[in-house]
Parts: sequence; C-alpha cells; structure tokens
Amino acid sequence: PADTLTTRDGTQITITFFRHASLSVEAGGKYIYVDPVSGYADYAALPKADVVLITHSHYDHLDVAAVEAIQTPQTEILCDRTSAEAFEMNCYTMRPGSVATPRDYLKVEAVAAYNTTDGHLQFHPREREDCGYVLTLGGTRVYIAGDSEPTPEMRSLEGIDIAFLPVNQPYTMTVDQAAEAVRALRPAIFYPYHYGEVEQITDLDRLAREVAGLTEMRVRPME
Repeated sequence: PADTLTTRDGTQITITFFRHASLSVEAGGKYIYVDPVSGYADYAALPKADVVLITHSHYDHLDVAAVEAIQTPQTEILCDRTSAEAFEMNCYTMRPGSVATPRDYLKVEAVAAYNTTDGHLQFHPREREDCGYVLTLGGTRVYIAGDSEPTPEMRSLEGIDIAFLPVNQPYTMTVDQAAEAVRALRPAIFYPYHYGEVEQITDLDRLAREVAGLTEMRVRPME
C-alpha cells in the first residue's frame, strides 16, 4: 500500500508501506528508504535508493543485505552509531541532535529514541543513542520515531506534519503512550507503525478513539 501526499510547497510525495517498520518516501523520482529488511520486501526489484535511514541495530531495522540491494555508489546512508559499525563507517553517523542534508531537497534531524518505563529500559537503552528522524521535504516535516517511548526529546518537537509512532508492546509504546505522543506532537496525520509480530496485540481501535479530534489517524497494513 502507498499514500500520495502534497507537501507545503506543492511537491508530491509517495509513502510506501512495506512491513513492520520498513517504508519508503519518494519525492520527484528520488527514493528514501527507512529501515529496509529483506524479509519485508523484494528490495532488489525496487528503485535504487538516494538515501537510506537506519534507526538502530535490531534485526527488524538493520539488514545490510537489504541496503546493498538498493544501494548505488551515490546512495547516502544515515544511521545511528551502533549501526554504523555494520557499514564500516561508510555512512553519516547520526547521534541524537545531529542534523544532515544528504540531498539538497532533504533535511534530516536525529531525535533520541529510547525506553522510559521501568522494566523496559533494556530494550532500547538511552545510552546506546538509537535515533528517530525528522525529515523535512518540501517544507513538510515527517517524524519517523524508530523504537521509542514518549521522551522529553520527542515531546519537544515542533511543527510535525506527519508522525510515525511505534505501538508494539512491550518493546515500544502502549496505546496510552502513543496517544500521549500524539497530544504532544499534534501531527496533521498520524500513522501507527511497528506493531504486530508479538503476542500482545495492539488495540488500534482504542488508539483511534483516544486520538479522535486530535489528528487524522491512518492505519496501513504493516504486519
């Protein structure tokens, strides 16, 4: 499935949803891939990447083979510092607070992504410096949170137009936490993502009720 949206400056972007946390954003024939994983799509058959973003080093986010399938000598890879080791540092190493402009049409800001709930801190520890990213395309700000619970860094973001928030218990957000994040961010469009593939089922219907009137929640099949 894919959604085509219009940015603030009138540029058309197409977001393609592969599975779990893997997606792409196309703008003007340029392709940005986020957390490509071989088991989620046939990347060898897809358009080559201009930019690849990796949020962190877990197997469902970092897959070097998938990156190699879409990579060209001109592809820019942006990743957290742990994932950078897999690419022998042949990438932009992003740390929370980093800003990069890998292409003249794209600005990328790294946002800290980590767990905050007691008993869950080991899943995504703050000190590992996993990243979410804010992409600015055509004046529109798209926040892809990676694996995180609501954090001060997340809640302080401003001007977010589109937000992808993970709702995958117990590793990322609960329904209540996702609603809390939406209330803080106030995106025009909210996509829950990174759900499923675990025993605890995410109650998307309740999430929709919790955020009704705050945002347009769009559910796309990513399980």
